[in-house]
Amino acid sequence: MNTTIVIYGSSTGTCETIAEKIASKLGCDALNVQELTADIVSAHQNLILGTSTWGAGEMQDDWYDGLKILQSADLKGKTVALFGCGDCSSYSDTFVGGMGELYNGIKNSGAHFIGSVETDGYTYDDSEAVIDGKFIGLPLDDINEDDKTDTRIEAWIAQISPNL
Repeated sequence: MNTTIVIYGSSTGTCETIAEKIASKLGCDALNVQELTADIVSAHQNLILGTSTWGAGEMQDDWYDGLKILQSADLKGKTVALFGCGDCSSYSDTFVGGMGELYNGIKNSGAHFIGSVETDGYTYDDSEAVIDGKFIGLPLDDINEDDKTDTRIEAWIAQISPNL
């Protein structure tokens, strides 16, 4: 059985709320990255990972320990989808950079990444989360574009669900 879990890092609650929306739509649990263990990683086939972006495009602080757990785990054959929260107005040059940093930390893990998103419809100057012309996961700006968040989540869930 393919088990799915949503793991998030959130400082202000925005990423947590989005993680809970995604988990609810997928019928799975959402877990704060602070609670992540190697056993949790090994118990799930599908990992949905979400982070907010801070500073000059960094992951949310709790993800640094969480990333070490993921890097030491066996992710070969697991399916990973990423989502990131950012601010496309105030931080347009590092928009959802935390998602890119998370991806870069595990991109050579042997995991199968799903859920890339076209850049069309997003306003930003630069992003570490854009790989080969697409966002590596679902970018969300619940500050400036909160009216688009639910529609973007719905479209992304429809895209990744068949692969979970």
